Amino acid sequence: MAIFEASEEKLRVTLLVLPESSMMSLASVLDPMRAANRISGRSLFEWRIATLNNKPAPLTCALAVEADTALDFNSGGDVLIVIASFNQQQHAGPAHLKLIKRIARNFKAIGGIEAGSWILARCGLLKNRAATTHWEVRPDRYVVDEPVFTTGGASPTFDLILHLIRKRYGYPLAIEVSSVFIYDARQSAAEAQPLVSLGMLESHEPRVAAAIRVMEQHVDDTLNIEQVAAQLDLSVRMLEYLFRDTMNLSPAAYYRRLRLQIARRMVVDTRLQLQEIAIRTGFNSLSSFSRQFKNHYQQSPGECRKQALLTP
Repeated sequence: MAIFEASEEKLRVTLLVLPESSMMSLASVLDPMRAANRISGRSLFEWRIATLNNKPAPLTCALAVEADTALDFNSGGDVLIVIASFNQQQHAGPAHLKLIKRIARNFKAIGGIEAGSWILARCGLLKNRAATTHWEVRPDRYVVDEPVFTTGGASPTFDLILHLIRKRYGYPLAIEVSSVFIYDARQSAAEAQPLVSLGMLESHEPRVAAAIRVMEQHVDDTLNIEQVAAQLDLSVRMLEYLFRDTMNLSPAAYYRRLRLQIARRMVVDTRLQLQEIAIRTGFNSLSSFSRQFKNHYQQSPGECRKQALLTP
């Protein structure tokens, strides 16, 4: 039976946590399951944490997660979830990929959280399947292509686990779990992951928030500020005033900063050529991209990538 079909049976979950994973992504898997068990008064979820080589996995916050089970070729259960973030290509070598690929057949479903999706892809487990990861590849918050599911980060992972609870154990329980965390889960799976999480800005100054959303949609094919203002039916002077008042930046300066932030994520988290990154973030030449990147971050894109690879 697929795990997203209605059932009263317990789900046995194994979480493989890689070094440099996010605590928030891990908690977004564990805490909704814990709450579902407590609210229902039943053991709907049973989980075990595994790490590579059975050693503690240091998270990005410097806390280490201990393994309470060891992975071997006999490992199995209902669901295997791989959680990863920074430098996944360094942490999971060929032997690890071979093990994950081998034991995947022993589980009813397989999940990739954030860069865990890259691990599944490197294992060949996403071939001919729809998938997502953090916004760089596909913008969906999460994708279920059974028996595989993938998510884009901490908040989309919380949405995914709520979706699992709702489908498997019913709407009432999912609502109660959401309420425990005061979480208003309105996003659909296919809703695009925002490049920028605007939070209170959308209610504080919706016109600036709307302008930022327009900029997000035009990172590679950049607009001039006149075009941004026109899309919002604002004058350039008014848009300049709103950004100065709210962000303490001109709209042009914010737009450039947004593109550089996106470019830096690509430099650090992907192996794309720098020329390709420059094109994807709207710079008209590699030299212009490199110059502006260095002015903003005080190091060249190449130096930034090298430093990220050397950081443990």
